[in-house]
Amino acid sequence: MNLLEIKNLKKYYHDIKGEILAIDNISLSIEEHEFISIIGTSGCGKSTLLSILANLENKSDGEIIIKKKNFKIGYMLQNDSLFPWRTVLDNCLIGLEINKSLNQEKKNKVINMLKKYGLGDFINKYPSALSGGMKQRIALIRTLAIDPDLLLLDEPLSALDYQTRLALSNDLYRIIKEEKKTVIMVTHDVAEAISMSDRIIVLSKRPSKVKKIYDIKYEKRKTPVENRKEKEFEKYYNEIWKEIDINV
Repeated sequence: MNLLEIKNLKKYYHDIKGEILAIDNISLSIEEHEFISIIGTSGCGKSTLLSILANLENKSDGEIIIKKKNFKIGYMLQNDSLFPWRTVLDNCLIGLEINKSLNQEKKNKVINMLKKYGLGDFINKYPSALSGGMKQRIALIRTLAIDPDLLLLDEPLSALDYQTRLALSNDLYRIIKEEKKTVIMVTHDVAEAISMSDRIIVLSKRPSKVKKIYDIKYEKRKTPVENRKEKEFEKYYNEIWKEIDINV
């Protein structure tokens, strides 16, 4: 099912020197349950695109067509942004509190998710007692608590050390697939994108356009860490790296 379409999207910024075109005529279609990664050099407009989709910034031109009623978006940032004075459970419930939809059934669902994904012993703990990887898992569950149709991930693993990042890519991927979510992830890490994604969108330097789209297919798709060992991984890595505009 086609969940969302972006047609001829443009974004202009204005400063004292005049008008700056940041995003130029981007068109994409997003299928339900797809895991899409957007890559490109720093400053090319990746995070701006997510902000527009999340209604945090206005588009200058173009259309965003949503194909589902009562469409909800969840946005997970690079920083876990957990409130230190709230317990793990209370942090996970904050989105439901804000949109005034918290009830016992939804609370129980969040508790079950925390238990299912190895965080049951930390429900009443505070963020200071958690590792960086655990905080990111909790941030993901907090985002999933509102049951979003589209999950936007903005560099969700970049603040972690390499070993934790690898392990957490497996955890995030498993949670997302088991919860049957559609994902658009922004990342600078080509290997991360190839190991996790169904499709990769390569953006050009600013003003950003869709430079190339890759369908990522493995003979047998495994976990993100295991996918890095597959023969297809190296092929995609070499091809995609050449497409990225190194000099901005």
